[in-house]
Amino acid sequence: MSETLKFLLAPIAWIYGLVVWIRNLLYDEHILYSAQVSIPTICVGNLAVGGTGKTPMTEYLVSLLSEQYKVAVLSRGYGRQTNGFRLANEQDTAQTIGDEPMQIHTRFPKIPVAVCADRVKGVKRLKYLFPDIQCVILDDAYQHRSLRCGMYILLTPYNRLYVHDHMLPWGRLRDVPSQSIRANVVVVTKCPEHMQPIDRRVVANALQLPSYQQLVFSHITYQPLSLPGTPLLVTGIANPQPMLAYLREQYPNTELLAFPDHHIFTNNDLEIIRAKAENYICVVTTEKDYMRLQHTALVKQLGNKLYVQTIKTDFGMDKEAFDRAIRLYISENNRNSKH
Repeated sequence: MSETLKFLLAPIAWIYGLVVWIRNLLYDEHILYSAQVSIPTICVGNLAVGGTGKTPMTEYLVSLLSEQYKVAVLSRGYGRQTNGFRLANEQDTAQTIGDEPMQIHTRFPKIPVAVCADRVKGVKRLKYLFPDIQCVILDDAYQHRSLRCGMYILLTPYNRLYVHDHMLPWGRLRDVPSQSIRANVVVVTKCPEHMQPIDRRVVANALQLPSYQQLVFSHITYQPLSLPGTPLLVTGIANPQPMLAYLREQYPNTELLAFPDHHIFTNNDLEIIRAKAENYICVVTTEKDYMRLQHTALVKQLGNKLYVQTIKTDFGMDKEAFDRAIRLYISENNRNSKH
């Protein structure tokens, strides 16, 4: 970003930041009401817009807890064409519940996945429909202050820590950095797979977390794909660069065709992809993008030429400590955990 553009955007960012700060103050001083629910709730969120790894983190928590507890997932359902509370079912698509909830529902079909803009209403509805539920994981609810969750997991990417960012539209922050104090756990995501101790200390010194917050580091792992040749990578996510770098390690000439995050593919978009794909042996897309593409004619046209790159969150050496903190919260706060 040029210095001139920064100069023009900075006042807008300051005004936006002031409005957000006042809103948070009203909640902090209990002038605006935050509801609590009787069931344990884990909020997965961030201070920035997109690209921090919330969906892989939510899926990690579902995998961690679902064998021992009865878990549900609640999301806003960004980009869906429906309103109100909706419980995912076999007929749903990305258009009816949103691409990220659809991805979670597809991967965990036996887990209740619901969408509702009003998180308080959504949690209460889930509890009504599933009385024996023991935990609700809320995807992207850090700014939804009307619900006071029992545990907050704040994500911040390694290459763009929130302490080094700016408010929109100057930077990518949608919330003020001081709101990081509400987190129980801060997860630095998308780290290099093999971090050195000095790298961890640099991040810890930059964040300067209070003693009550747990700091852990995670990285993304990619499911190996056996591709027949150089692919075309098609994405509609916030930050496709890590996946592009991963593919280029094996296929240096991989080309990226990028669309905005949560992009709704038009017929013209699909034709552009199809025409571009004619020059490649195969096409790779993300799970989230596939949720929006799977019912289009393009998927049939590409056939076996289309590959879906799946990803997972990996905590490496921090796995035991992170898992223990999550399980401890659920076991200590769930009345149904002894059933």
